[in-house]
Amino acid sequence: MDQLIHLLDGFTVAFTPQNLLFLVIGAILGTAVGVLPGLGSAMAVALLLPVTFSLDPTGAFIMFASIYFGGLFGDSTAGILLNTPGNSSAIATTFEGHRMAKDGRAAKALGTSAIGAFIGGTIACVLVVFFSPYIVRLATIFGPAEYFALAVFAFVAISAVVADSVVRGLVSLGLGFALALVGIDGMTGAERFTLGSPVLFDGISIIVITVGLLAIGEVLYVSTHIRRSGGPGRIVAPTGSPLLNRREWRQALPAFLRGTAFGVPFGAIPVGGSEVPTFLSYGTEKRLARRRGDRDFGTRGAIQGVAGPEAAGNATAGSAMGALLGLGLPTSATAAMMIAAFQQYGMQPGPLLFERSGDLVWPLLASLFLGLIILLIINLPFAAVWAKLLLIPRHYLYAGITVVAMLGIYAIASRTVDLWMALGIGIIGFAMRHFSLPLAPVLIAAILGPMAETQLRRALAVSEGDPTILVSTPITLVLYALLAIIVAVSVVQHMRHRARTNAAPSGAPDRESVGGPAR
Repeated sequence: MDQLIHLLDGFTVAFTPQNLLFLVIGAILGTAVGVLPGLGSAMAVALLLPVTFSLDPTGAFIMFASIYFGGLFGDSTAGILLNTPGNSSAIATTFEGHRMAKDGRAAKALGTSAIGAFIGGTIACVLVVFFSPYIVRLATIFGPAEYFALAVFAFVAISAVVADSVVRGLVSLGLGFALALVGIDGMTGAERFTLGSPVLFDGISIIVITVGLLAIGEVLYVSTHIRRSGGPGRIVAPTGSPLLNRREWRQALPAFLRGTAFGVPFGAIPVGGSEVPTFLSYGTEKRLARRRGDRDFGTRGAIQGVAGPEAAGNATAGSAMGALLGLGLPTSATAAMMIAAFQQYGMQPGPLLFERSGDLVWPLLASLFLGLIILLIINLPFAAVWAKLLLIPRHYLYAGITVVAMLGIYAIASRTVDLWMALGIGIIGFAMRHFSLPLAPVLIAAILGPMAETQLRRALAVSEGDPTILVSTPITLVLYALLAIIVAVSVVQHMRHRARTNAAPSGAPDRESVGGPAR
């Protein structure tokens, strides 16, 4: 009951005209920055830190909270329309969302994204306000062995579920690990796969990998098909309303809730931000689509494939804010930037923050709810306007994507070598599309590979080299048991699907590749 009283007091502060203006400005800026490849909500907060020196702390953090969620929506907008997610948290949404856009349902995909962001973020914020002690307890029981088990679960589950062939999924996973291992080993200082070049000592940025694999690879793939077809052509003109009808609500609502259930726990534990729950949500929706015989999933694009990951991503962002405020634990890049903002004002997030700075914390939590509402009001009516970008002829559109993507990559560190690496990774992405290799395992391995390696080595260091520590707790045993079940079920489903395909008299095997065009 005390939380509700404090929250209502926070709403009275957040509802002042000045703070509402900060919310609107933050929502617009976050969305605008999130649309640009290579940038995102963390970059927006970092760029705006110096600007807020003249603001009072409450107003500054209210703006940051709005930027936080606005950046997530902008990331998804770029991914759905251009197959170029602004950040890695929007990768899973991109797969089905971009297919819907190419099928003329861009407005519907953007509308689903906005509604999913609102539902997932709102439920997570409610849970943070009323059940934060339980989220904190969940975060404290995870050690190195549990983190490693969680990463292995994500690796194998994604490779087994989203790929039509388990072998192809594992090949893609290996490519992702190869990219993740480039650089200096953080524990020993040894060079790995750098070819003696100092520019590779810091490794390959995940933004370079994401933009190269998804954007540049897509541009190269589409350009070859344009040439073969004898003309530039156009993507199917976007039609329809961004609002969901009754049938679509029945399809999307369970996916919204499933995605939220994935996202809320992951926001409280540092396992790579929202990438894990969004990919797990996508894999779950794909498995359910196979079970119910949904042929749109992986071809024309299914609304559940947008609804689940989008709700998961924003639910993770909401509960990550609770972990930041209650534990001082940054579970995402944006949360880490928020810690820098707190320190700028002489405050340290943690258990004592609610007691010492309650006049700031509760308006900040209230502004999360208001920011989600403002984003829904701003972005849902403009989804159809954003979708008009797809009316641009393809040769102009993809040329523009290439320029914007390369500018986004160059903005990270102002290094031309990043442009060449993005081009090289784009060629790999083109080859993977050509040979129907899935892209999702590459991305999940590149994102979570370093964390998995670090946690494995920490666990073995604690146990003095005894590998049984990896299966010594109930959490690890449950995760590995679930993984074995998922792999077994996935193999059986793949075998049945192949048997049905071979038995079909006139059907050809479905060579759809996750993240690549259906052919």
